Amino acid sequence: MRPSMDEPAQSSTSSTNDAPYELQPVTHISSTGQQWWRRAVIYQIYPRSFKDSTGSGMGDLAGITAELPKIAALGVDAIWLSPFFPSPQHDAGYDVSDYRGVDPLFGTMDDAKTLLSTAKSLGLRVIIDIVPNHCSSEHHLFKAALVAAPGSPDREMFHFADGLGEDGNTPPNNWQSLFGSSGWTRVSNPDGAPGQYYFHLFDATQPDFNWRNPAVQKEFEDTLRFWLDAGAGGFRIDVAHAMFKKLGLPDWGGAPDGTPRPGFPFADAPMFGQPELHHVFARWREICDEYPDEPVLCAEANVRPLSRLADWVAPGQMHQSFNFDFLRTLWDRDALASVISDSLAAFDSVEAPTTWVLSNHDVSRHASRFGLDGVALDLGDGIGPRDPQPDMGLGLARARASTLFMLGLPGGAYLYQGEELGLGDHTTLEDRYRQDPTFLRTDGARIGRDGCRVPIPWAHDAPAAGFSPSGQSWLPQPAGWEEFSRDLQEQDPHSTLHLYHNALRLRSELGLGLGSLAFYANPKLPEVLAIRNGNTINVLNLGNSPVALPAGELLLFSSPTGEDYAAQGLLEANAAAWLRA
Repeated sequence: MRPSMDEPAQSSTSSTNDAPYELQPVTHISSTGQQWWRRAVIYQIYPRSFKDSTGSGMGDLAGITAELPKIAALGVDAIWLSPFFPSPQHDAGYDVSDYRGVDPLFGTMDDAKTLLSTAKSLGLRVIIDIVPNHCSSEHHLFKAALVAAPGSPDREMFHFADGLGEDGNTPPNNWQSLFGSSGWTRVSNPDGAPGQYYFHLFDATQPDFNWRNPAVQKEFEDTLRFWLDAGAGGFRIDVAHAMFKKLGLPDWGGAPDGTPRPGFPFADAPMFGQPELHHVFARWREICDEYPDEPVLCAEANVRPLSRLADWVAPGQMHQSFNFDFLRTLWDRDALASVISDSLAAFDSVEAPTTWVLSNHDVSRHASRFGLDGVALDLGDGIGPRDPQPDMGLGLARARASTLFMLGLPGGAYLYQGEELGLGDHTTLEDRYRQDPTFLRTDGARIGRDGCRVPIPWAHDAPAAGFSPSGQSWLPQPAGWEEFSRDLQEQDPHSTLHLYHNALRLRSELGLGLGSLAFYANPKLPEVLAIRNGNTINVLNLGNSPVALPAGELLLFSSPTGEDYAAQGLLEANAAAWLRA
């Protein structure tokens, strides 16, 4: 009998070949700090795609609140909510027009307060997504800047500059938008004549704030206090690495997103990672420390190398930072071992936890990525109908294995809604439904992120697979979506949902988030990555053939057929297992 959600595997195995697993020196010593955020598992909710309570076809705060007991039962410590603030929704809410309100699309401020209080009653903290790099062009501060004179205090809230050339027809520098084309847009003067330009790292409707202005800093300090006073458990800081720009705004010959190119390392990108950032984050940490229950700051900081990223979580800075190097790593044993080792070394040097992540709303889901064998996708790029299609059987097997392995690592972890159901992307979404500005600004050259944002399935025999009572859905769900629905998986002891339940419970019981780490070496099994975390062995088979398991008591495996192989002392291909040493 295979384990159910309530009965993890409890059988013994032993290695059946002559290649022993030899334990190497300890790479990471158990954390001495016991703060919740050092080992937390945090579940990301993308509000518009989680649950629609009204039939509008758009997920909302009331829908989230109704389903919070199921998320709490999953065994996570907190939820992270992507933006629900008032917004024209040109970039799915990451274009904020009011940082201290609730968009009617998602409900009311009373709905937000109910969500916060319900989460607290369930033992869940709520982390709110703050977007400090830019706002919506409909924000009152930007509207004031548009009608103000060049050089005025209102314009100093943003990056306004005169154009180059005799008529000012050339943008102030060559910086590009991450969504495609120039990062500069020209405005008109009150008399209709062409005026200055403003900079936007993303869409033209998302002007970047000028963080060198103390008035901008004060505006966001007040916003943090507003939500902390309302009961928020912390903040995820969107595009944290881009808030300050280098003085003088010099030209840049590298990639718009800072991806290293010959002669243009990430560290030199003038729109990213400027040192002045850190005094702002130190101030934000001071504000969080004034409140009870340890509210946290987590940076979405796309910074390279890892040793530099550690500066973001040094004492007095952020509590956590997403590990994008780990997320980017392909299905490759040596690459994975290297990024784990390097991550722990970098973050241990500043006594901070490493925070692992495999999927989010900005990247192709890992069940799809790992089905594209050996193919690397840039962050922000999805898979479209004209692209090679992933092998979803292979992708799901690898997604389950990689998640189990990740949850066995010391540190924190982030999960993206629906990955506990084994969801992949909607890879055949028709162009006419796409809403991502990345797709629109590049005339379809980049497919964008819509595929990973499709509303998730709750019930197999309900409209829109249970997402909406009306059957409406802001993005269409792919054929067969109902097969992944939560109600079916709750009844299947071999489902991906049950795997997540088991893994999260055992992770907590075994103290893996605050544990130590040492690698195992087995030269005869080059496709196997095995570690020891405390008294737990965490082994991942990245090869295409079964391999011998280390000796130990089998606790959990990623595959529905794992127990059949384990009875022979084997771990099947593209699978992971936990054992008690």
